[in-house]
Amino acid sequence: MSAQPIDSPAPPPAPNAAAQLRARIAASSRADRWLPAFDLQWSQALDTARQSLDLNRVYELLTTWTRRLDTEGVVDAFLATGCDTSDGVALEDVVAGLRR
Repeated sequence: MSAQPIDSPAPPPAPNAAAQLRARIAASSRADRWLPAFDLQWSQALDTARQSLDLNRVYELLTTWTRRLDTEGVVDAFLATGCDTSDGVALEDVVAGLRR
């Protein structure tokens, strides 16, 4: 069986995961804003990993951006309906709830 306990750590991403993710961001409709943000966060995560010898920040960054890209279409559809978005729920709050 390939099932893992809920509290087990996720397997590490593939070595080329960041390059694939960057290509997905570049193809996104929000690439003009998201690509510079990803590049900055990626370089910061790598610097942190070099100093601490801990890749958790890198893995978290890849997970966050993957989820952001995976939900982009749903968010666009929601915004297109004209629904009220003034509550301002942050993605991090939603993602944190999913991890529990």
